[in-house]
Amino acid sequence: MTGLALFAFSSWMVLTAVPVSNLSLPPEPDETTRIDEIYDQESRLFLSLYSLDGDGKVDYVTGRTVQGHKRSTYGNPVYYLPEHPIFYWWNHTLFNDPQLDGVNGNELVYQEETEFDITRYKPCVFNGQPC
Repeated sequence: MTGLALFAFSSWMVLTAVPVSNLSLPPEPDETTRIDEIYDQESRLFLSLYSLDGDGKVDYVTGRTVQGHKRSTYGNPVYYLPEHPIFYWWNHTLFNDPQLDGVNGNELVYQEETEFDITRYKPCVFNGQPC
């Protein structure tokens, strides 16, 4: 996504979003509760999936825009990310933080009553176990 397209997309999200009223988004979780990471190449988002309850079920997701990436000397991907996410998904609600300043109360509700569909990113099963 080019810089102009990303700016247009972010501007559209700000204009169509609604300020958070009675929902209190918890701060970004500690890394110890992260259960998976996904790079969505289509949207250029790096998603971090968390299980706040510790039961292995995804109940909090953050999405950061990938500003750049390369391969390490071992062939592993290395992503350059902003400090704070642009998206948060929690409690069946998708939040947007166009100012990228972290959870501080100025996040906008992008969509309510929505589920995070992990099968979009990991649709397969290998030997009976999710991939």
